[in-house]
Amino acid sequence: MLVHSDAPSAWMDSGPGARRRILCENKEIMMVEFRFEKGGEGLPHNHPHVQTTYVASGRFRFTVEGETNLLGPGDAMVIPSNAVHSCVCEEAGNLLDAFTPRRDDFLEAHGWQPS
Repeated sequence: MLVHSDAPSAWMDSGPGARRRILCENKEIMMVEFRFEKGGEGLPHNHPHVQTTYVASGRFRFTVEGETNLLGPGDAMVIPSNAVHSCVCEEAGNLLDAFTPRRDDFLEAHGWQPS
């Protein structure tokens, strides 16, 4: 399934000062764009999916399993399955995340039925 970037209902709240939209997905992988305001947060959480994060713009303080790093434009990281992680946006920006397998909880929250 492909979601067009101009879909009017594509963006959804994803935490304090953060929104997300699903860019594309199939059962094996999903790509999601996150947009953060300065001070926005990805609250501590974990999930069984392996996640990659690419900083398209802005600056983010990521904490993964207790280790904190500052990431800026062009930086990327892998978050292992079930690792507790969070981020705080230091400078407004966008992240491009991929999840494997896809996050069916995201599909359901957006009102889609996983196929």
